[in-house]
Amino acid sequence: MRILIFLLTFLPLNVMAQRLTLENPVVNVGRTGYEQPVTAVFEFRNKGGRKVKITDVRPDCSCTVVDYPTGELGDRFQIRMTYDARQLGHFDKQAAVMTTATGKPLYIRMKGVVLTELQNFTGTYPVEMGDLRLDKAELEFDDINKGALQVQELHIFNGGTTACQPNLMHLPSYLQATTTPERLMPGHAGKITVTLNSAQLRNYGLTQSAVYLAANPGDKVRAEREILVSAVLLPPYEGLTEAQKLEAPRIQLSKDSVDFAFEGKSKKSEAITITNVGRSDLNISSLQMFTGGLKVSLDKRSLRPSESARLKITAMRDDLKNVRRQPRILMITNDPQKPKIVININAK
Repeated sequence: MRILIFLLTFLPLNVMAQRLTLENPVVNVGRTGYEQPVTAVFEFRNKGGRKVKITDVRPDCSCTVVDYPTGELGDRFQIRMTYDARQLGHFDKQAAVMTTATGKPLYIRMKGVVLTELQNFTGTYPVEMGDLRLDKAELEFDDINKGALQVQELHIFNGGTTACQPNLMHLPSYLQATTTPERLMPGHAGKITVTLNSAQLRNYGLTQSAVYLAANPGDKVRAEREILVSAVLLPPYEGLTEAQKLEAPRIQLSKDSVDFAFEGKSKKSEAITITNVGRSDLNISSLQMFTGGLKVSLDKRSLRPSESARLKITAMRDDLKNVRRQPRILMITNDPQKPKIVININAK
């Protein structure tokens, strides 16, 4: 009976001692330059009921150095493996980790490739979002006709050390996105193809929204990974006869861009004169802004032939400092030759 009690007591402790786990036994560190050492980090967890010690670590060659904690380990600990990168080409290095948790070693592996020169991707992918880099952080779908499809591409690069599955979150109903390839390895590039279905847009003029980049499915939305989306849906003016075009309204602006020099002031205003030089009434159905930092007012939205209106534009210096894209004003009109008018704002 005493032997049986001893065995029942010993077995759970032995099982608990075996519960040393390695979250990712193989780490792909991607690309590095010749003689530019690269390090892989391995995360361990001790789920057993007793303390664990590392008794020995044996790398498979002298080209790697393993840094590991000594003494008793806590519930979580790390081992770092560094490759000296003194040989060109792909590498696959391994080390055996011996512990008091089990008589068998745990193996860690690091993989990657050494290049003659490490390519700098900051120019090609200037937008950094965590380990991922993009060629831009906004999508603009311009001059869309109702019912048409338009496609934009986001080019993406994985600058991290692990594979990921990039995707876009919070897509509105009029957008669809696919990633190629679905799984993006470290040091590799891919693209996200975004398709806009204009039949799902409700109003003519500007529609704006934001989507968010995720490194993997299930990631949380993060403000620093926001991608701005804008779409301009044009009213239909196709199929007009020459006589109808001749009798149509015609819009004319005193200027199509405004330069603001604040000169120490917090805000400034400028005015643009809009004139109907056509033969029928000119209607401005939409007046919108691509960014914040601006206020606009228009004293007339319907102009008879030869009639003019005044568009007042006020720019706020501090607010414009925070905008991420070129400040612009959009007008949608019933002029078949210029259904869309864009006024560029330059602020100093």
